[in-house]
Amino acid sequence: MNRFLLSFELIDSPVLAICAAIAALGVIAVLVLPRRRLLVSAAIAGAAGVAMFVVTKILESMDTFQGPLPEGAVWWASGAVAAIALGVFGICRAPWLRRVAGVVTVLAALLAGGLGVNASYGVTHNLAAILGVQALDPATLPAQDAATGDPATLYQTWTPPADMPAKGSVSALTGATKIPTGQYAARDASLYLPPAALVANPPALPLLVFMMGQPGSPDPTALAKALDAFAAANNGLAPIAVVVDQLTAPDRDPACVDSAKFGAVSTYINQLVPQWAEKNLNIVTDHRYWTIGGFSNGGSCAALYGSQHPDVWGQMLDVMGNEFPGSEHVGQTVSDVYNGNAAAFQAAKPSVIMAAAAPGTYTDHTAIFTWGSADTVFGPGQLANSQAAKAAGFTTLTFVVEGGGHTGETLDASLAWALPALAPALGLAAPAS
Repeated sequence: MNRFLLSFELIDSPVLAICAAIAALGVIAVLVLPRRRLLVSAAIAGAAGVAMFVVTKILESMDTFQGPLPEGAVWWASGAVAAIALGVFGICRAPWLRRVAGVVTVLAALLAGGLGVNASYGVTHNLAAILGVQALDPATLPAQDAATGDPATLYQTWTPPADMPAKGSVSALTGATKIPTGQYAARDASLYLPPAALVANPPALPLLVFMMGQPGSPDPTALAKALDAFAAANNGLAPIAVVVDQLTAPDRDPACVDSAKFGAVSTYINQLVPQWAEKNLNIVTDHRYWTIGGFSNGGSCAALYGSQHPDVWGQMLDVMGNEFPGSEHVGQTVSDVYNGNAAAFQAAKPSVIMAAAAPGTYTDHTAIFTWGSADTVFGPGQLANSQAAKAAGFTTLTFVVEGGGHTGETLDASLAWALPALAPALGLAAPAS
């Protein structure tokens, strides 16, 4: 499929408004061309919309969607079904002009409904992310000629050159730049380079390895937007970020650990990715300046890896993560990932690992946990893990997005808060007074 179509912005663009406007005009045309059976057609549309609303609420009450739906998603779905029902009515009724209007209404309402629901969640910004494929241009890695200096005081010593770009770059690590995956079928990772990394003689920068949620893909859109905003306020400085794949496919959940069924995902992210990054990127080699992070499913992996591998990851950023990998489907995870070994599953919970760590293991390690106040599914687990991290010795920071659910809006707010909060530990800002 054309790369432009795959990467076209679906949320922060007028495409939803255009589709909704066309659907609305189609509804009007079906109703008034000509005005026969106006009440019947309106009643059919209204009944279809109400039925969709009721069915959606029933499914939500049964926790079919693993938590409450964003309110906008329910209304977009109900409105789309109402318009589609009216469009079908128009297709079945003469004259031909009404039938044409009916076809247009059905198509536009399908698009508007799907785009509206997607925008309500606010996470998948393009068709590539929805399909779980990579559509970015292949990366061209800059030469490794990083300037030397104390990474802890980079915010003081760095002076941006006049020709530094205003924004960072995003690209796909594919082909010659693909990260070796070993015994794991990872999809191509994405790379974000901040403005300070795109100049001659760039400084060595901190490393952030990030994972998105499920269903999902290594889509850097949300993270790149947040990092660009941070860089704009910090002389172009920000971490170099690699968005990696902890799933292999949108409908699979390897639960963050190596297994016979899903492959060696933990080895890939905690060994192969760091090895590749040290060899190919202008990053600070001191692992205290490395962060493992993620959103939702990726956040649960970040909490696991940050607690398991403090020698690799100096900092941890868990945005709305599950309390532990596989929490939504415990029985299936124990069976598929742990071959029925419930004890091994229990031992792999981040809170259990942190509690068992020797005193001092997490000294000088920062753990950030964020969640939305309306997120009743993931919020309690985030609170519990933040308390476990604090008890284990992490410097623990938490942020609750007031009124936020498990959505892209809460993700954006979380990243906007978390990156500046993390910056002092990465040498990108002065320590908090």
